Amino acid sequence: MKHRPFENWLLDSQLLDSKQKHELDIHLRTCKACSAIAEAILALRSSKQVKPAPGFSSRWSDRLVLARRTQRRRTILGITLFCLGGLVFFGVLAGPTVSSLIGSPGEWLSGMVKSLLFIYTNLTAILGASSVIFRILPGFIPPFGWLVILSTLSGLGLLWSVSIWRLTRFPQGVKS
Repeated sequence: MKHRPFENWLLDSQLLDSKQKHELDIHLRTCKACSAIAEAILALRSSKQVKPAPGFSSRWSDRLVLARRTQRRRTILGITLFCLGGLVFFGVLAGPTVSSLIGSPGEWLSGMVKSLLFIYTNLTAILGASSVIFRILPGFIPPFGWLVILSTLSGLGLLWSVSIWRLTRFPQGVKS
């Protein structure tokens, strides 16, 4: 059953023509969710409105100004602490490099060459080991094993996609 037009008619307080009123009356007789909405709206419209106590608006605006000031202070404090933490983290990471840069250029150049050679030899070793593993691995795992691995990865991908879809969609309307 589609609730969307009936909910809109009830919640928007718009004037309905006779055909729409008739459709709404028929729907309210059969749908518990929409009839509950209609009863709640009727109760809200029939309730007595009470005027606020004297000085309410000035007290409310004073609290709003105070809340905004407090929020502004918290934001400034948070940004300051975040920046200081980032600077400390950067200082810890960049400290050894900066201290070597302040030293002699020969030490800096030899350190750079040493670092580049270390990265190059590690990448070469990783690529060589991975090529050996990828050449040998297909012989150890039977085709059925590859099918199970591929099916498991496909299922995990599907589960991931569905969970992302479920987390990002917004429910609309009343579910009965």
